Amino acid sequence: MTRRELDAAGITDPSLRAAYSRCRGLNARHGRTYFLATRLLPLERRSAVHALYGFARWADDIVDALDRRRAPEERDRLLHCLESDLAHGLRTGRGDEPVVRAVADTADRYDIEPTLFADFLASMRADLTVTDYPTYADLQSYMHGSAAVIGLQMLPVLGTVVPRDEAAPHAAALGVAFQLTNFLRDVGEDLDRGRVYLPADLLAAHGVDRPLLEWSRRTGRRDPRIRAALVAAEAMTRDVYRAAEPGIAMLDPRVRPCIHTAFTLYGGILDAIAGHDYTVLHHRAVVSRGRRAATAAAGAVHVLGARWRARAPRPAPVASGTARHSSGRDTGSE
Repeated sequence: MTRRELDAAGITDPSLRAAYSRCRGLNARHGRTYFLATRLLPLERRSAVHALYGFARWADDIVDALDRRRAPEERDRLLHCLESDLAHGLRTGRGDEPVVRAVADTADRYDIEPTLFADFLASMRADLTVTDYPTYADLQSYMHGSAAVIGLQMLPVLGTVVPRDEAAPHAAALGVAFQLTNFLRDVGEDLDRGRVYLPADLLAAHGVDRPLLEWSRRTGRRDPRIRAALVAAEAMTRDVYRAAEPGIAMLDPRVRPCIHTAFTLYGGILDAIAGHDYTVLHHRAVVSRGRRAATAAAGAVHVLGARWRARAPRPAPVASGTARHSSGRDTGSE
């Protein structure tokens, strides 16, 4: 499948193909929910999504390794090296790291704004020193770089049927919704890393602070105040999903099954958190394999139906996210 994706995207250089394949491997290994949804995309757009994921994962691993074998100074040095390599890659199309080569090529093909990568790396650097967020506004500032820009990077790849600026706020909101879901799911693991991503003012409104969370994590004991805070965080997250959802209809029809599947699967994580009575400090909430498979199958049926309906030749609508090669040619469809 990797070869077919690369061929469909018009990626012919052997070393570049290897770089994209590296990103696809990172996506398949570390982003199971994301990767499953990505397989519903048109074949020629998948490699670009893998590149964006692979780069984000590479940067995240620099700052977020749970074993903490690297000192903060070493992580900061590695992040600076990655930032420098990316800046060079965005200028020249080259890079020392395969993930940088792939993402630089994707940025060129789809005309992705370099500032989005700079904002992302700024939030990654914040993780080296910032361990909590006093208010939701403070957390939003962090999530602009760590999550909203991911949605904005994806938008040119996915394509839209409305002006891109109209779809952008919804794409940004979807990135934030996914990250807030991860924050809820991973609150225990983040505590182990010395971080709390739930806003302190939301926690305080329910009588919760970091020492109480750490006590619960350490002892395995529950507290009704923590549960109330997590219920409120879930409600806040679902509000962001509602803000993001109208954007799905603004996307190229061929990519909507993918995004709707991701939307449903990530929402399923919230359902699992609630279904396990908000015990995320002690148990990791996951979507069952059966539910993941059923959701993906429904998306696949939608894709096949759309392809069948599209057999009759007719002019295709012009989408604002159509890929461009450096030669100016548009990529073909599957």
